Amino acid sequence: MSTLSQQLLDEAWACLGGLPERTASVRWTGPQDLLPSRLEVAALAGASVAAAALAAADLAAVRDGGPAPAAQVDAARVATAFASDRALRLDGQEQVSWSPLSRFWRSSDGWVRTHSNYAHHEARLLDALGVRADAEDPVAAVEHAIAARTSDEVAETVTAHGGLAVAVRSAPAWAEHAQGAAVAALPLLTLERFCDAPVTPLTPSPHQPLRPAAGLRVLDLTRVIAGPVATRTLALLGADVLRIDSPGLPEITAQHLDTGAGKRSTFLDLEKPSDLDVFEELLTTADVVVTGYRPDSLDRFGLDARSLLARRPALVVASLSAWSLHGPWSRRRAFDSVVQAACGIADLEAAPDGTPGAMPVQALDHATGYLLAAAVLRAVARRAVEGGGWYAELSLAQTAAWLLRQPVADVAGPRGHGGGDCTAERATDLGTVRYALSPVQISGGPEDWTRPVGRPGADAPGWQ
Repeated sequence: MSTLSQQLLDEAWACLGGLPERTASVRWTGPQDLLPSRLEVAALAGASVAAAALAAADLAAVRDGGPAPAAQVDAARVATAFASDRALRLDGQEQVSWSPLSRFWRSSDGWVRTHSNYAHHEARLLDALGVRADAEDPVAAVEHAIAARTSDEVAETVTAHGGLAVAVRSAPAWAEHAQGAAVAALPLLTLERFCDAPVTPLTPSPHQPLRPAAGLRVLDLTRVIAGPVATRTLALLGADVLRIDSPGLPEITAQHLDTGAGKRSTFLDLEKPSDLDVFEELLTTADVVVTGYRPDSLDRFGLDARSLLARRPALVVASLSAWSLHGPWSRRRAFDSVVQAACGIADLEAAPDGTPGAMPVQALDHATGYLLAAAVLRAVARRAVEGGGWYAELSLAQTAAWLLRQPVADVAGPRGHGGGDCTAERATDLGTVRYALSPVQISGGPEDWTRPVGRPGADAPGWQ
C-alpha cells in the first residue's frame, strides 16, 4: 500500500460520512506500480476500489449486526479491472469500441480532442465541420477542416451541433477557465440526507457467499462506462439491477459486454406514455435509482432527483455527470477522454514531441464508477440507521480535479497495466466472453457475478 492510496481513501471515506478509523482496516496487497503514469493513477484506482469494498463491508455489518468483514484491495485485480476493455474477448476476438474520429487533432493554434464512438456523435461531428458522411477519406477531411480553425472555434462549433469536442488545455489554463474554477470549488463527491423518511430496515444478508446488497432493487439509467461500472458492482454484491435503455439508442457492443455482467437489461421508450407508466410501476418498489445521462435530459420525465425523492421519500438517488452540475459547462456532454483533454491531463501526459497523451487507462470513468457504487452502499447503510432519502452527486470532472491535486512525476514509467491474470471466461447467449474480475473484495464475498452478460433488452421490465 502507498501512503497516498491510504490518504486518498481517507478523503473519499470522509465524503461518504464513514467513521475515520475504518479505513485502517483495509488490506492492501500486490505491487503499486501497475498503472504507470505521470499522475497518481494507481493510487486513485486503489482508493476508489477500497472505498467501494469498505462500503460493502460496512453495509454487511449494518445488516447482520456483527463485525464488518475485511475489505481487501489487490493491486493486480484493480489494474486489470481498470483496463477491462483490453482484457475483454468475445469468442477469442478483441472488441473494438473506438472510432477513427475519436482522437487528437492539430488546430491552427493547438490541439483538439474529439469523441465519436457513437454513430450519432460521429454524424454531428462531420456535420459541424462540413464533412460529407460519405467522404472518401473522412479522417483526412476532418483533419483538414480542424487545421484551418482555432481549437476553441472547433470545440464551440461541434458542441453547438450536439457533438463532442474540446480544446486541449494545460492544468493552469483549466484552473483559469470558468468551468475549471467551478469544479475546483466542489468536493470529490456529495452524499446527503435529502428528505425525511422512516428508517428502512434491512434483513440479514446471504452468507454463501456474502452479498451485502442482496434484495436491493436498482434502476440503472446509465450508459458508457462509469455508471455501468457502479451498477455492475452493486450486482456483484447481490442487488437486482435492471438496466433501462431506449430502443433507439443502442449501446456499443464492447461496452455492454464489459459492464453488463450481473444485470438484467430491458428497453423502455420513455417518450411513450405506456412505457413511462411501466417505469413508474418499477419505481414504486425500487430502492435505488442511478442516473448517468446528461443533466436535465431526464427532467422532462420527472426523473430528476428532487422529483424522484418527492414521489419516493425513502429512495436513494445517485447522479453522475461529466462536468458536474455547476458551472457553464454543466449541461454539456462529455466522456473520460474529453474531460482528460480539457482539464490538463492530456497535456501532462503529452509525448516528447508535444502530442497530447492519455492516462494508461480510462481512470476517470472507472474510479468514478467505484466511488458511485460506494456512495450508494453508504446511503443504503445510513438509511437503515438514520432514515431519510439520500442523494449522491459525482462527476468525472470532480474525480479529475481530485487526481490533479496529487503529485505529478517528471517522467511516467513504462506503459501497460501489468499484474497477473485476473480474468474469467463464461459462455453467454452472445458467445464465450472473457472479462476482468471485479476488484471489489470483502472476506466471504463473491468472486464473480451470479449471471453472465446477456443480450441488450432481452429481459422483461420487472423485478426478479
